[in-house]
Amino acid sequence: QVQLVESGGGLVQAGDSLRLSCAASGDPFSIYAVGWFRQAPGKEREFVAAISVDGSRTDYADSVKGRFTISRNNAKNTVYLQMNSLKPGDTAVYYCAAKNLRYGLTTLDYDYWGQGTQVTVSS
Repeated sequence: QVQLVESGGGLVQAGDSLRLSCAASGDPFSIYAVGWFRQAPGKEREFVAAISVDGSRTDYADSVKGRFTISRNNAKNTVYLQMNSLKPGDTAVYYCAAKNLRYGLTTLDYDYWGQGTQVTVSS
């Protein structure tokens, strides 16, 4: 099992940047693929980005391509989400999630979840 804790959220203005972190503890982190998801008020949780166990493969939602970058440092048991050119539409609670081996693009693919971190982008 793995435990996940997100951090780095906050209140920013449109056009600003934030870097979210997802710190893991428990099982060796290098066996887990990781995804970032977000959930805005009144909406379903949606996929944002995912990264393979070794960081060689990544995937992004169309809405964040070119603006967000997912990366990982297995030595630090941490996955990052660098968010640039933030828009009000990016406002949501951001969650990281983990699953063994190959990553997925839906919430159903993941077994372990963090508690989330709030990102608010003002116009």
